[in-house]
Amino acid sequence: MEKIGNSELILNTDGSIFHLHLMPEDIADTIILVGDQGRVSVVSSFFDKIEVQKHNREFITNTGYYNGKRISVISTGIGTDNVDIVVNEVDALANIDLKERVIKKEQKKLNFIRIGTSGALQEDIPINTPVATKVSLGFDNLLNYYAGRNEISNNELEKLFVAHTQWSEDLHRPYFVESSNELFNKVAKDMQKGITISAPGFYGPQGRQLRLSPLDPFLNDKMNLFRYNNLKITNYEMESSAIYGLSKLLGHNALTVCCIIANRRRKEYSKNYKKHVKTLIGTVLDRV
Repeated sequence: MEKIGNSELILNTDGSIFHLHLMPEDIADTIILVGDQGRVSVVSSFFDKIEVQKHNREFITNTGYYNGKRISVISTGIGTDNVDIVVNEVDALANIDLKERVIKKEQKKLNFIRIGTSGALQEDIPINTPVATKVSLGFDNLLNYYAGRNEISNNELEKLFVAHTQWSEDLHRPYFVESSNELFNKVAKDMQKGITISAPGFYGPQGRQLRLSPLDPFLNDKMNLFRYNNLKITNYEMESSAIYGLSKLLGHNALTVCCIIANRRRKEYSKNYKKHVKTLIGTVLDRV
C-alpha cells in the first residue's frame, strides 16, 4: 500500500495532526462542531467529565462524557476553508494509520453535528428558534475542488436553482448536499427544516450592502420564492456545505442545526440568543 507523503499528511513533532494538534485517541466518534471558540466551553459545560482539552489557533477541542456517551466538541472558526481542515484532519485521525502513513483497511464512520447560529430568509421563521438543515446549498466553491462532487450532490436541484435565480456566470457553480437521514431523524425530526445556504462571506455573499453593492441585489428575493419537494431556502450560515459535502465523500454522517438569531425579511435581530443556543445544545446532546 502506497504511503502518504510527509508534505500531504503533516504531523507535528509529537505525532499529532498538524492544525488540530490532536492524537487519534483524543477524538470520539461523535463530534459537535461549533464556529465560535467560546461555544466549546458552553457545550462541554454539559459534560459529566472532560478528559481532553487541546487548543491551536482557532481550533479548540474538548472531549468528554455526557450521560455515559463519549463526545468531542471542536471549534472550526468561520468559513468552509476552516471546515476543510477540521473534517479532513479528524477523518485522518480516525481512518489513517499516522505512524505507517497508510489508509486503514477498515473505515470508521463518524457523526459530525454542527450547532450554530443563522439568519432566516423566510418571514415566518421566528428568531430564537432552531432550524435543521435538510439540504445544504454551497455558495463557497470548496466541493468543486474534489473528485466525486457530482456523485454526492443533488444535480437536479442545482439545475432548477440555477434556472430560477438566473445564476450569474461570473459566480462558481452552487452545489446541494443532503443531510444524513440517520442523524436528522434522531436529532431534528420535529424541528423546522429547510435548505440552508453556506456563503463564502458575511456581507456581499449574503446580500448585505454597506458601501459595496452585491452582484445580484435581488438574489435573496428570488431565493425566498424557490421551492423543491416542499422545501424552502430557510437560512444563511457559513460552514454546513463543506461539512455535508466532505462527510458524504468520506462516508460520514453530518447534520447542522442552527438557532435563528436574525430574520432578514423582517429586519429583526435577537438580543438574547445565547440562552436559546444553550437550550439547543442541551436538546442536541440529549438526542445524540
